Order: sequence, then structure tokens, then C-alpha cells
Amino acid sequence: MARGLEIDFETADRITILTLKEHVGYLKEELRQHVKQETWMHSEDVVDTPIRISQLEAVIKYFGGSV
Repeated sequence: MARGLEIDFETADRITILTLKEHVGYLKEELRQHVKQETWMHSEDVVDTPIRISQLEAVIKYFGGSV
């Protein structure tokens, strides 16, 4: 009897894309709220967040998703 959950590569890629897109959305919203002065962000995060978004979008494209 097999242990664990087995899924095909296409399903794994779709799950990965959805998870990454959700996180990109979270980062964009966090940055938007900071720009509107609704929330506080550490100064390093203000600089790094757009870079993270760009990098995550590149990974999404690698897995076949669109941004």
C-alpha cells in the first residue's frame, strides 16, 4: 500500500501557481495599503517587496502561469 498522497506533475504545477499568485496578491495588497498610509511596513520591506513580487512573477511564468 502506497503511503502519502500522489499527484501528477500538472496538478502539482497548478497548485504551485495558485499558491504563488495568492502570495503575490498578498504582497501587492500589503504594499498598496502602506502607500495609502493605512499600514506600517519596515523600510527594508518597502524596498524588498517589489523585488519579491517581480521574482515570484518570474517563477509563476516558469511554471506556465500568467501574471
